[in-house]
Amino acid sequence: MTRVWKWNRPVTVREVLEDLQQERSIAYTTVMTVMDNLYQKGWVRREAEGRAYRYAAVSTRAAYAAALMNEAWQRSDNQAAALVAFFGMMSPEQRDALGDAMRVIQLPAEGPREVPVPPEGAEGAEEAAEAGEAQGPREPAQDSEAPSAPAAEAELPESEGGAPGAGGGR
Repeated sequence: MTRVWKWNRPVTVREVLEDLQQERSIAYTTVMTVMDNLYQKGWVRREAEGRAYRYAAVSTRAAYAAALMNEAWQRSDNQAAALVAFFGMMSPEQRDALGDAMRVIQLPAEGPREVPVPPEGAEGAEEAAEAGEAQGPREPAQDSEAPSAPAAEAELPESEGGAPGAGGGR
């Protein structure tokens, strides 16, 4: 999944294989099996191109990570304590990112309502958040074909090194 997310475009098994082979020896059939498993689990979609398939991610890495965090938080028997513990583990950079995110979404105390959509381009996002420019409600960042939230305990191939959001995958 890391390769598919990194390239942000449909990829073939051959492309993934060639990229992985720069780091280690791996068989074409192994990569093909992993890509098919990801398709079967709903993590990627595929389109036939000649005798091969092109695979594309169903959701973004950020959406997947957010779904995992939300699922873990929902399972907590004390959600406030879980948040306090989570925030306590954050680095200063992560706390800064959290502050930026809170300014962008501008959540009122009673819960989410309208979420401002930052203007196109990364440069305008912060200015829009600071100016409070709402451009209408924002839908969750999820593809309509995306699985709602892949289960945290979903098995991934060992060659992927764990959950795609964990950063250890290939």
